[in-house]
Formats: sequence, structure tokens, C-alpha cells
Amino acid sequence: MGEVRKLQKKLRQIENLEIKISLSPEERFKISRKAELRSRLAEIQLQLSGPQQTLGIVGDGKKEKMKRQVEDAPGALPSQTPPASKILKGEEEFKAQATPSPAARRTETVVEAAMGREQEKTKPAKVSDQGQDVSGGCPDEEQQLQPEEAEFTALKASWEKVKFRLRLLEGHNDIVTCVVAVDNLVVSGSRDTTVKVWHVPTATEQRNLGGHTGGVTCLCAPPPEYCRRLAWSLSLSDKERFILSGSADCYVKIWALSIGQCVKSIYTFNAVTALCFVPEGDGYIITGSDGGKVQAWSWHTFENCQSINAHQEAVTSIQSQGPLVFSGSAEGGVSVWENRCSDRDPLRLLHHWSGQVTGRGGGPGGRLTLSPRGDRVFLAFGQAWLKILHWRTGTTSRLTNHSSITGVTDCVHQTGGLLIGSCYDLANGESALNLFSLPQCRYLASLTWPDAPRILCFAAWATGSGDHRWVTGGRTLTVWEQLPSSGRQRGDVTVKRDSRLDSCMLESEGETEDDEETDDYEDDDDDNNNEVTDSRSGGAEDGGFGAWLRCVLQ
Repeated sequence: MGEVRKLQKKLRQIENLEIKISLSPEERFKISRKAELRSRLAEIQLQLSGPQQTLGIVGDGKKEKMKRQVEDAPGALPSQTPPASKILKGEEEFKAQATPSPAARRTETVVEAAMGREQEKTKPAKVSDQGQDVSGGCPDEEQQLQPEEAEFTALKASWEKVKFRLRLLEGHNDIVTCVVAVDNLVVSGSRDTTVKVWHVPTATEQRNLGGHTGGVTCLCAPPPEYCRRLAWSLSLSDKERFILSGSADCYVKIWALSIGQCVKSIYTFNAVTALCFVPEGDGYIITGSDGGKVQAWSWHTFENCQSINAHQEAVTSIQSQGPLVFSGSAEGGVSVWENRCSDRDPLRLLHHWSGQVTGRGGGPGGRLTLSPRGDRVFLAFGQAWLKILHWRTGTTSRLTNHSSITGVTDCVHQTGGLLIGSCYDLANGESALNLFSLPQCRYLASLTWPDAPRILCFAAWATGSGDHRWVTGGRTLTVWEQLPSSGRQRGDVTVKRDSRLDSCMLESEGETEDDEETDDYEDDDDDNNNEVTDSRSGGAEDGGFGAWLRCVLQ
């Protein structure tokens, strides 16, 4: 298996090289070998077909024979995002139920729901053929699980029949790094330094917002009530919507969408790599920089309220949830802040968890994206799985997002009762979106389409009738429109289910032998050097498009 691991590692490095801004002749030569390496990998895997082939599946091996448990601390999780005033009260844990696959051994998964101040140790719960808890619970609990299981079965069946129409939005001449949806508009930012506004119903470019001199790295949209305040101060319509963009040129720009103009520029003294808006008090803009700094800016005065050296490496993701702010960095650290609505130093650090806790520790160069939900934060950083961090306690669990170790997860997103993870296979170039139900995190289906590109960013909203509309960005910018399931029109998306994801739902937090690898691209074909050394000290590989993060800031 040494040559297989080496080929997989080379393909991972090549995929990251491809999205760099500029390439050296040596790098171009390495990229030119991608088809050759993929062909060689497929040939070896074919030769290894049979019992040895399962070594390429996440969760197989010795640890697959152990009972999977999720040893998480209890909390409270509402079915929907709670009001800002209630977010800090905790969340109620769910019972994770696994549906056994005919191709996999029955697994035993448990998440014990509990309330109170003291943490309780979880106990394994047997899973029946119907995926229900039969560990000796009381009849009332069993009766309660039956409608939950029926609801999940109906939801899964509905997604197996879903149809989407895909439409390309053509106009950017470089990688799309960020997207956001506002009403019937999609706003995208790109390494080509532009922010573009698209009219979704007609799939046409409405405005080209040029003004940044560096690659655009992040976007966010303030809520309408905060837009009205700014519009009033600028003598604009009270229906005006604004977009915030951050760039490697160290600026945050505020754009009025109806007139297509920049109404305010904030110079941050650092390349901006992430930002979000906190709708508390007068409102705050929170930015993250390439050097790990987190800064707060007043929406009322646009002055700097606070600057914190929060992370060791670049801040790659910032999200708000009520009065809370979550920041994630390239070295894998995650910080949780509380906004105290103060004119000075509004952010108070509640928790910080290092890369050793999140499973990403050991070195810079990665790209972590996060999506918070109550006491949990879903983390994606270029691996075949999603990490779930219980940020109050630091306990973690792992949600399998790809059935092969050559899978890469670049982004994670929540919309309604769905958790959506992007999925890209380095070995064959196939891309998909995996859907999981919330709050249980049970696998529903995978969506793919011919020649699907790698998905680096994602945004979602719902139409007036409740249908889904999504937009995905990367090499291409694509709008997804859900079609009526009863209609005759054919969808552009193929819905499939990977039974291996059913049996690898939530895994306990033990490292597998494929968790970490070194970053160096080795081009030595000597059979004696085929083994890739595991980095047990936590050496981080260049997951996601970490190469983009380093190069876009040049």
C-alpha cells in the first residue's frame, strides 16, 4: 500500500498547486503528470481488488472492528437556531441512530441525551435493523423514537427523488472564493479582484463591482434593519441592501447594491482573510487577517473597537451566531467570543481550542471553515470527514463525508434542517455535495452531476414556496434551482446514496492511520522510498485550498 499512499499524496499536492495564482515551470510539470498518476493509482487499486482494497476506505482496518461511540459532553440543541438571548444557555444532545448497510458490519453508535451541570459518560446503545434504540429503554422512549425514525425515512425518500436545474454564471476569470445570497441576487467574490452581482431568475450579471486591488477573500450581508440605518445616513432608499467584501489589499469595502457603488472603505492594515457581521447593539464588523489577528469595527462609526492577536496563523473563517463569534485559523485553532456590545473591546474570549483538539494541529498552511450550531461547531479542513467540536467542553467527534481517504472536504454549510458538506475525490476528480439531517447528522443522499468541479464555497436560501436555491463557487459559479418532483422536466443533478456513509455515521475521536500526512511533494519513484511517513506529532497537510490562501495574499 506504500505506492498507493504516495500517489494519493502527490495528487493531493497537485490539486492544491492547480489553484495557485502563478506557477513555476517545475510546478507546471508536476501538474502535467496528474492524468498519469491517476491512471497509475487506478491500475494499482484494481490489482488490489478484494480484501486489501478496503484499506482505502475511511474507518476500515482494526479500528473498524471496535464499537463506535461518541463520547461527547451533554448539552441542549434546539431544532432551529435559537434567539440571540438564548444561545448561551446550551443545547440538548441528540440520539444518533445508524442505519446498517448490507455491505458493512453492524455498528453500535450512541449519544446519550442528558441535562444538568455534571457530565455523564455515554453508554453504548444497540442499534436494531430498523435503526432504533433497543438497549432496554422504557416503552415511552421507544414510542417516541418510532415517529422520529418514520420522519427520517420520509425525509430520506424525498431527497432521493429531488431534482435540481443547474445554471452557470459566467463572468469571473479566476477562482470564485466566496458567495452570498441576498433576495433574488447572488454576490460573488473572486481572486480576479472583482465582486459581481447576479440576477438569479435570469442568470445574468447585474453589476461588476471593481475597486479592490487584491483578490477578494470573503463576503457578508448585514441584516435589513442594519442596512436601513446606514441607508438613512447616506440618504438612500430604506430598501437599500449592502454587501461587505474583504480583500488581500487590506480593505473592507461596503457596497450599495442598487447603485453599484462603494459607500465606505475601511483600511485594516492587514490582508483580510475572513469577516462576518454581528447583529447586536449598533452592529459590528468582525474581520480576520492573514497574521491571525481578529478585529472589531463599529457599524455606527466604522472605527476600530478592538484588535486581538487571536491565532498563530491566518484566520480562514469567521461566523456569528447571535452574540457569539466563532473564528477558525489555518493551524486548526477555534476561538469562541462573546460580543458585549461595548464601544471598546466588545469581544470577550469564552473558549479557545487548539489544533491538537480539533485534529488539525502541527503546522500552518491549511484552510479551516466552520459552521456553528448551538454548542456544536462543524469543521471542514480538507479531509475526508467533518469534525464536530463541542466548544464548551472541547470534546470532538467525526462525521464521515467521503468513503475514501482520497476525499477532500472544502466547505460545510447549514440551511434549514440540512447539513451540507462538499466532497471532492483527488483520485478521480469527481465532486459532490453530501446531505445530512440535523440535528442527528444522519446521512441522506449525495448530489453530483457530469464534470462537476471542486466546490470551494457555498450559499443557500429558500424561495417563497419553500424550494431550495443554492449557489456553489470554485472554478465555476453555479446556481441550483429545485424543480417540482412531480413535473416532467428532468433535473441536471444525479442523486445517489453511498451505503458506506450509512455505516460510518459518527465516529469516536481516535486517529486513524490516515489522519495526518506530511506536506512535502516527493517525486522519487524509487520503490524503496514509496512509504509515506505518518506524522504522528500532528503535522498538518495542505488540505482544502491552503495553497490558495498563501498565494492570494502575495
